[in-house]
Amino acid sequence: MAPMTLYDKLVAGHTVARIDDEHILLYVDLHIMNEYTSPQAFSGLAARGRKVLRPGQQMAVVDHVIPTHATPAASRVIQDPASSLQARNLKRNCDEQGIALFDTTDPLQGIEHVIAPEHGMILPGMVVLCGDSHTTTYGALGALGFGIGTSEVEHILATQTLVYRLAKNMHIRIDGTLPAGVSAKDLVIYVVYRLGAQGARGYAVQYSGQAIDALSAEARMTLCNMTVEAGARAALIAPDDTTYRYVEARAPQLHGADLDLARAHWHTLYSDADARFDVEHVFDAASISPFVTWGTSPDQAMPVTGTVPDPDAEPDTLARIALRKAIDYIGLTPGTPIAGVPIDRVFIGSCTNGRIEDLRVVASIAHDRKVAPGVRAMIVPGSGAVRAQAEAEGIAAQLIEAGFEWRQPGCSMCLAMNDDMLRPGERCASTTNRNFEGRQGRGGRTHLMSPAMAAAAALTGHIVDARTLEQTT
Repeated sequence: MAPMTLYDKLVAGHTVARIDDEHILLYVDLHIMNEYTSPQAFSGLAARGRKVLRPGQQMAVVDHVIPTHATPAASRVIQDPASSLQARNLKRNCDEQGIALFDTTDPLQGIEHVIAPEHGMILPGMVVLCGDSHTTTYGALGALGFGIGTSEVEHILATQTLVYRLAKNMHIRIDGTLPAGVSAKDLVIYVVYRLGAQGARGYAVQYSGQAIDALSAEARMTLCNMTVEAGARAALIAPDDTTYRYVEARAPQLHGADLDLARAHWHTLYSDADARFDVEHVFDAASISPFVTWGTSPDQAMPVTGTVPDPDAEPDTLARIALRKAIDYIGLTPGTPIAGVPIDRVFIGSCTNGRIEDLRVVASIAHDRKVAPGVRAMIVPGSGAVRAQAEAEGIAAQLIEAGFEWRQPGCSMCLAMNDDMLRPGERCASTTNRNFEGRQGRGGRTHLMSPAMAAAAALTGHIVDARTLEQTT
């Protein structure tokens, strides 16, 4: 048998039939739904008189439109009529089809890509799909995850399969050790910056190297989550002891002989020594510093020590036009140091950085400090479980004392689909994954950065190298 990459193995193990040289029928182990990409799929199913084939392999959550006001979970109400209708429709469809739902008032409600791993739903070797592009998160645990469209949601509900176009293989090796104060979020912004917004288009990316081995399971989720911003169709990390410890601690359904069988399978999930990748990149972790975006695409980024680029220095006409447009929207002047740019808002949360490890970092920086005057800083845990753990550890009380708003879980200000959004002209230090025009609110200006960097911005009132603020434990 020819050597295979990890991606090739996952695809081969889930191929129901080959359609042609580029397409297969792919079996789906778990399908996750939210309130805004599923309604048309259920309607299409009903119009054809079909039922969901395997309800037990579906999970649903209300996360994008839900408000995150600091009211008790049991009292949460979606006031916006259109959003409320979406949530009610999802509940009705799940009740009718027997699908598990993390509903609006569920104490464990949260963001789909935070909930699924923390409840042991994601296992190495699975294929996990969702109507959301950041489903690549699950590659952190050695599962093939990617986003799909509404018509594909319907196909999976009806057949538990997907007509799938095969991706090419890309390998990114990160050698060396990340410097102190540099996180997985800095690493992934750096990777997107180096590859470009379309640099991984059409590829399944596999990460390896010393720096990857050293990352926690949650940090790996941050990395895989945001790799889609380089156009990647999937992001993967071969499971190792870090993966096994994370999964086994959260998957009580695996025990005895079942766990032994699972472990045996997990140990086969790696790229063979002679496997061929279509493209390979090697980066040096030691050369990476805290990164922050300056423009309106995640690849428009720089080290925090950098300055806003000058479009006139760009020789390519189309690139020059794009740079000028981004700079005009973001409201900065070419040559301006990014450090020192004042901010109005801070948002810490999202499926990229809403996990307990992220909140611990924020609390370590905020200890005995206060949010700067004039800055509104929100912290939105990724799930009810994360929120409860942060409260039990004393993190929530510490953040509230520092002047941060402590919210209920949800996608919140990651995107302007709920009432957490920027006003026109407001500048936000954000731990989210996208900084497109209007992404966090019409006219809002977003700078992507790590939780440490966002916390430091909240405390100083401007973008600043978080390493200049001493962290405490």
